[in-house]
Amino acid sequence: MRFIFKTRYDQDLRLFKHGGQVFWYSLLGVVLLAAPWWASEYVLSQLHFIGIYSIVGLGLMLLVGFTGQISLGHAAFLAVGAYTETLLQAAGWPFWLTLPSAALLSAAVGIVVGLPALRLKGIYLAIATLAFGAIVEEIMARWESLTGGNSGKHVKHVELFGMKLDGDADLYYLILALTAISCVALANLLRSPTGRAFVAIRDSEISASCMGVNLAKYKTMSFAISAALTGIGGALYAHKVTFISPEQFTLLVSIELVTIVILGGVGSLHGAVFGAAFVIVLPQLIALAKDYLPSGVAGASGLQATVFGLVLIGFIIFEPMGLYGRWLKIRTWFELFPFYRKGMFRRQKTYMKSERLR
Repeated sequence: MRFIFKTRYDQDLRLFKHGGQVFWYSLLGVVLLAAPWWASEYVLSQLHFIGIYSIVGLGLMLLVGFTGQISLGHAAFLAVGAYTETLLQAAGWPFWLTLPSAALLSAAVGIVVGLPALRLKGIYLAIATLAFGAIVEEIMARWESLTGGNSGKHVKHVELFGMKLDGDADLYYLILALTAISCVALANLLRSPTGRAFVAIRDSEISASCMGVNLAKYKTMSFAISAALTGIGGALYAHKVTFISPEQFTLLVSIELVTIVILGGVGSLHGAVFGAAFVIVLPQLIALAKDYLPSGVAGASGLQATVFGLVLIGFIIFEPMGLYGRWLKIRTWFELFPFYRKGMFRRQKTYMKSERLR
């Protein structure tokens, strides 16, 4: 196991804590940059979706995992970003303006949602965001003059500084760059006073308020940043699928986004990426497994939803820290081998937090 002996204050400010992290992240970067050469067209397409869902997962992770605010309406922010990108592109705006506009408009909508939700928490906040998602979906379906209604709208390829990114490799590098920027930006944000305020609110709102944290300000800011990242993901999603309609931004999509956070590991930026990869890969594994299942089971319409539900329940019961938590345990096991103790990862007892009712 690696122990870091710190001798300077600037060691706490480093993005990478030691040389091992630099090596492995550099190796991962090389592999991802070379993906268009070693990956097939199908695999590259899946990497597109993993990158897009990673950006959205990072936004939702900031809200749920680091601020402790539940949201079941994030598909609405995804829709706002997608439709903003589509409409502004159709109006002739360049991509370097449409993408920030999609993020800013999504952030503005996030503020609108965050302000009324300041007095809500837990299941009541979840219901409020659920209602917001349903309202946005209905607006997208009914406002046919703007959104095209259920007929949808076609989206053109990205054109950046005069270059048309119509190839899979071009779009892949764009998504990869934005995913990396989002990861680094959030990693730095969480090390700042703002990020520490988010975590303080998550742990205990009363304690954070007593320490001088402005709950209204930071909760609204968390909603805005989360919505902005989701809007960027929605804009990229629109360019990837080249067609958007209200049916693509339903409650099931919001639940799928929450699943990314839970499966990846709540409270971890790595978990957002792991969860996005798992959610994208699992349907492909289910499709491959159908060849080995009985015809009655393989042909069942609810097979994928059933598998997702069982996997989610299994993670909640047996591995609440998600995929990233399991990876940490496996890594620690190898680092300590052969001095591993059987009860080392035994789950600690937890006690219900109680606050005086007002």
